[in-house]
Amino acid sequence: MIRDPLPGRARKPRSVGLTMVIDKGLGLGPTRALLELAGEYIDFIKLGFGTAALYPERILREKVALIRGCGVEPYPGGTFLEAALLQGRLEAFLAATWDLGFRAVEVSEGTIDLDHRDRERAIRAARNMGFTVITEVGKKDGSQELDPAAALSRIEADLAAGAAKVIVEGRESGKGVGLYDREGRLKLGLLERLVAGLPDPGAIIWEAPLKAQQEELIARFGVNVNLGNVPPEEVIALEALRCGLRGDTLRLAIEGARPAAR
Repeated sequence: MIRDPLPGRARKPRSVGLTMVIDKGLGLGPTRALLELAGEYIDFIKLGFGTAALYPERILREKVALIRGCGVEPYPGGTFLEAALLQGRLEAFLAATWDLGFRAVEVSEGTIDLDHRDRERAIRAARNMGFTVITEVGKKDGSQELDPAAALSRIEADLAAGAAKVIVEGRESGKGVGLYDREGRLKLGLLERLVAGLPDPGAIIWEAPLKAQQEELIARFGVNVNLGNVPPEEVIALEALRCGLRGDTLRLAIEGARPAAR
């Protein structure tokens, strides 16, 4: 076999080059098929929004065990935890989530507003139970512009409180929210202002459900950029992008191999 045109792709177990898949309701059969085909390329599967609450319990337990058994970490979407926080049920939510077999959770405020102390308390409570904690910055409401200074402050505080990674909001559409305009194009100025203040870009998972977004972030950060909200059917295509096995990123390998102009 040929070598990857874009070399350096991290292999499992890895802490960079993470791929988080958004699952909006796959049954056990499709989940098993996805993992058999692409489990090596997936690090997290997020059961989007509050969908985990709607599974029959037996199916949910079996699905969580199936995913974890394939070396992938499933977790319920942050909206589910936000609902628990609204109801004052954080501890009960965490206990039930642990009992169902999850070992990762997301702390977010995409819809609700959290005082920074409540956000830190949620992160620490989950960490103390043994969860891997992923947090998220940004609002799901596209009318609320991402503030780089506020986002950086949140990221720094979340990591200090024990978050393993921090997601930058992009929703499942990748349009009109966070770093993306209504057409799904990256707001490059906003991205660069955010990146300039990051102590460790590898701590960030960029939600990037669209191919053009994935391509641009790979070009900007390299093959081991962390990407999230990837549709299940796009996992193999994304891995091809990462490795330079798709024309859109093969050109990066070609350009990198060219001698400098004199």
